[in-house]
Amino acid sequence: MTGTDWAAWQRSWDRQQEWYMPDREERFRVMLDMVEAVVGPKPRVLDLACGTGSITDRLLRRFPDSTSTGVDLDPALLAIAEGHFAGDPRVTLVAADLKDPAWTAGLPHDTYDAVLTATALHWLHSEPLTALYGQLAGLVRDGGVFLNADHMIDESTPRINAAERAHRHAAMDRAKAAGALDWAEWWAAAAADPALAGPTARRFEIYGEHADGDTPSARWHADALRAAGFAEARPVWASPSDTLLLAVK
Repeated sequence: MTGTDWAAWQRSWDRQQEWYMPDREERFRVMLDMVEAVVGPKPRVLDLACGTGSITDRLLRRFPDSTSTGVDLDPALLAIAEGHFAGDPRVTLVAADLKDPAWTAGLPHDTYDAVLTATALHWLHSEPLTALYGQLAGLVRDGGVFLNADHMIDESTPRINAAERAHRHAAMDRAKAAGALDWAEWWAAAAADPALAGPTARRFEIYGEHADGDTPSARWHADALRAAGFAEARPVWASPSDTLLLAVK
C-alpha cells in the first residue's frame, strides 16, 4: 500500500524477535561469515521461510553482488518483504508451503549456492522436516551450503535446560517491563494497520495462533542432513538455547 513504511515494519519485526533472541544479530553474522568462507561473496541464496526478509536484508548489505529468493507462506510477513524490497532486482519472493511436496516448482532457479534459514523450521515436525532436508539436498549445488539457526534442544541435559530457560525468561520479563513487544502484541499491531489487516487475517487462517513442531537436538539435525545427502554437517555457533548448524553438500 502506497505510503506504508515497510522498512519500519521490518525493523519492528526484528525488535520483536530480539526480545526472544537478544543474540540474533550474532547468529546472522556467523551465518554470513560461513557463507563467505565456503561459497564466496557473490552467492545465489535461497532464504527459506524468509518472513519479512531479515536474512536477505543483511545478506544484500554485506554482499551487494548476491541474489536472494525468499520463500514463505505467511501473507503478512511476505507483504512486508515485498514492500521493503520493491524494485530491487536482486530479490525474488515466492509464496509456497514447505510441507507441499511441490513447493520447489515456484523457484526461479534449480540450484543455489546457499540455503539459509533462522528460527523457522521448528514449526515443522520431524517427519516433514526430514522430507524437506531431502529436497534441500537437491537444491544446494555440490560444494554449496545449508545453514539453519534454530531452537535445538538436547534432551539429555534437563537441569541445564531448565536453568537456561528460567534465566532467559527472567531477562525477557525485564525487557517486557521496559516496553518490548511480544509476539501477540506485534501481531495485534499488524492487524490494526490498514496495509496489513487483510494479510494478517489470512495469516491466522493458515497458522492459527502458533504452530509449534519439534525441536530436536543439533546432533539429530546433523545426522538427518547427512542421511539426506550432505557430505558434512556440524554446529558452527551456539547460544545456551539455540544452534547454528552448517551442512556442506
